[in-house]
Amino acid sequence: MADQAARLRQIVGSRKEQKRDEEQRDAGLPRVIAVTSGKGGVGKTNLAVNLSIALGMAGKRVLLIDADLGMANVDVVLGSHARRHLLNLIEEDVTLDDVLVHGPYGVNYISGGSGIEKARAFSDWEQFCLLQKLAACGDIADIILLDTGAGLGKNVMDFVLAADEVLLVTTPEPTALTDAYAMMKAYSVYAEEKNLKLVVNRVYEPEESRDVVAKLEQTSERFLHMRFSCLGYLYEDRAVQLAVRHQVPFLIDAPDSVAARCVKGLAESLLYGKQMKVSRGWKGFLQQIFHFPR
Repeated sequence: MADQAARLRQIVGSRKEQKRDEEQRDAGLPRVIAVTSGKGGVGKTNLAVNLSIALGMAGKRVLLIDADLGMANVDVVLGSHARRHLLNLIEEDVTLDDVLVHGPYGVNYISGGSGIEKARAFSDWEQFCLLQKLAACGDIADIILLDTGAGLGKNVMDFVLAADEVLLVTTPEPTALTDAYAMMKAYSVYAEEKNLKLVVNRVYEPEESRDVVAKLEQTSERFLHMRFSCLGYLYEDRAVQLAVRHQVPFLIDAPDSVAARCVKGLAESLLYGKQMKVSRGWKGFLQQIFHFPR
């Protein structure tokens, strides 16, 4: 009975989240989604880039902002180089178009640059210029994805708490789960409106994802009194590492790979609330066991 009650609460919570997202879309406002993680190395940036492309493939106008301060990891995954970054917008002759990098499938990208933390020291006029120019982002995007840094630093939490929705990326490793829970704990304390979805990366079987969700759900409900939903999972896939080496998003480098099918499933889940179900299939099984090339 306890399991059934917990499942019912999860369903009700998911429906409330979906209704809130629908109301936001009906109002013509862009969805602002922070993609974050409790620790580095869980594939957060790779997910943010490829999810942006999958949403673009679905016909959405997508803007990806690299808020991982000073790392420029989105540049690496996209294989691009931004001539100007976010903070160049304080310069009088720099427009929003000047800092936009046009990516595949209509996805636009803005580099955060290495000095974004200095924005707090800007004069009132500089902050006003930055705000005025960034406000136009709402006119060019249906969805704005923020690739935050990892961990619980102030800059990371500022982005996470300001976003309408949060995608928390983790893997089944115990250290990743511990850090994911730490992020959930901070979010539960400081977020006024809670809308957190979990993505489990690098699983070998869907059961791994369900185990991760069950563990975090049990701990979250018991100690944080906070519910969350699971957006879906991504299989461990060698195509992802190869795409990073090629500096091409795996959705383009290996469009038929299992990871690509997973990220498309995540996009559908994010847009339409569909439950994600992706099977490796026999070929995928053999590729994983014997490391056959794609």
